[in-house]
Amino acid sequence: QVQVVESGGGLVQAGGSLRLSCTASGLTFDMCWFRQAPGKEREGVSYINWIGSITYYADSVKGRFTISRDSAKNTMYLQMNSLKPEDTAMYYCAAYFSGGSWLNPALYKYWGQGTQVTVSS
Repeated sequence: QVQVVESGGGLVQAGGSLRLSCTASGLTFDMCWFRQAPGKEREGVSYINWIGSITYYADSVKGRFTISRDSAKNTMYLQMNSLKPEDTAMYYCAAYFSGGSWLNPALYKYWGQGTQVTVSS
């Protein structure tokens, strides 16, 4: 069974930075960060393929967030800079993308429990 574990969330002031980490046991997968704020649907934030050669970002985070991975450690990172209150959400790591739109959470097989990011104004 593949285990996916996120870490790195916390409380930060607007304009600050956080780095999220996600480790997936087992094989190397295409991976993605999603987030979900209270009362809203889960939305794709950023995607990275299994070797780190392809990345995608939601328009709302382009230029502020950077996704990367260390495949030897099966670990993915999300560097979040210039954080805004609207970035406040539970952030989830997803792995094993089956193809299609990277924004569709239904296309990922393995999920972590999430890590909370709260940005105060």
